[in-house]
Amino acid sequence: MSRKVKALTFLLSIVLILSACSSNNTSQSSTATPNAASPSTNQTAAPISNDPVTITWWDSMTSEGSQTALKKIIADYEKVHPNVKIERTFVAAGDIKNKLLIGSAGNQAPDIVWVDNPDHQALAAAGILADITSEVKAWGQADQYFEGPWSSTVYKGKNYGIPIGSNDLALYYNSDMLTAAGITPPKTWDELKAAAKKLTKPDVYGFSLSAVKTEEGTFQFLPFMYQAGSDIPNFNSEGTIKAATLYKDMIAGGYMSKEVITQKQSDIVAQFAIGKSAMMVNGTWQIPYLQKNAKVKWDIVQLPVDKQGATLLGGENWAISAATKHKDVAFDIIKFANEPDNLKAFLKVAGRLPARQDYIMDPFWQGDKQMKIFADGMKVAKARAFGPNYPKISEAIQIMLQEVITGAKAPEAAVKDADAKIKPLLQ
Repeated sequence: MSRKVKALTFLLSIVLILSACSSNNTSQSSTATPNAASPSTNQTAAPISNDPVTITWWDSMTSEGSQTALKKIIADYEKVHPNVKIERTFVAAGDIKNKLLIGSAGNQAPDIVWVDNPDHQALAAAGILADITSEVKAWGQADQYFEGPWSSTVYKGKNYGIPIGSNDLALYYNSDMLTAAGITPPKTWDELKAAAKKLTKPDVYGFSLSAVKTEEGTFQFLPFMYQAGSDIPNFNSEGTIKAATLYKDMIAGGYMSKEVITQKQSDIVAQFAIGKSAMMVNGTWQIPYLQKNAKVKWDIVQLPVDKQGATLLGGENWAISAATKHKDVAFDIIKFANEPDNLKAFLKVAGRLPARQDYIMDPFWQGDKQMKIFADGMKVAKARAFGPNYPKISEAIQIMLQEVITGAKAPEAAVKDADAKIKPLLQ
């Protein structure tokens, strides 16, 4: 078997693994003290060569606002660097991983690509992404990023990307329903269970979240596991069982629909918007949807806590293909796109949070009560950075949730079986 065929076989196997998990956000996911100084615009020095260069760029942004912001970044860079032509291509979020992997095998990968952050380490391990550790060190901006998003770009101590923007989860609630029931938004799990019970009516569920058998289900479960004091490396532990039992109890009490095993986050918000659920777990990106479509009065608070506060991180990262012949220019473009005016303009219209501690202090995220809930959540947001086998780990968690919610297994047995699958996958 030729080396090329072997490489293609390996990459196709990675495709199958990654395809098992879809991105949690398909609609429109180092703890150093922030430096008060913003990065200076002189960091986008001219590329090493003034020869004509064409850079290919893939992203999955669909909204008019986000596309307009990206086109402006590209046009502004080309104006400063007239020898550089950037060819931007839209690739659907659900396709970008597979196209990148297959394209890399055929030497057709782009120079710059946007990567969903839970997929980043798997792509780095497959040799698809360029090691940019030295470029990042010379740039000198790494300490401005929140630990969660930054950790998703690191594999085996080396850096393979730069976070673009983030999102996380919080608790949405129907203000009128809570007021009529005489309760305040829950701050603890005990308060959450009591509120869900009191808010449940014949045609209204007190609580809702997505437990669908995709990455969305894992995305919504992990914050509860973290809050109860567990983590994926010690999955078969009291906290994971307690979190799974919370799901079981909500279903058994009739406070949460059994249909959550088939409902995506977009389904959950649609039901909430018409008053079919009183509280839901959902993300930053749902604010514009509710502002436009909600038939109810709603608000947001941090996720209720158990032992500790926690939420989960979603979002995208910049990466450079290992096959690029223009790594220096590609990284220069990324630096330019990350300058304050450029990046913040994009994040504001794209419904994203800054992954940087300095940028998130902008009044846009601090001055709006609802956006600030999510912005504050970044301090305790965890990334899904568990190595190249994370998609298989996530699948084991999804199966566990399905078993618990349907009653096929008790939480203790389901968690134990999932742990047996997860342990060999950790690196």
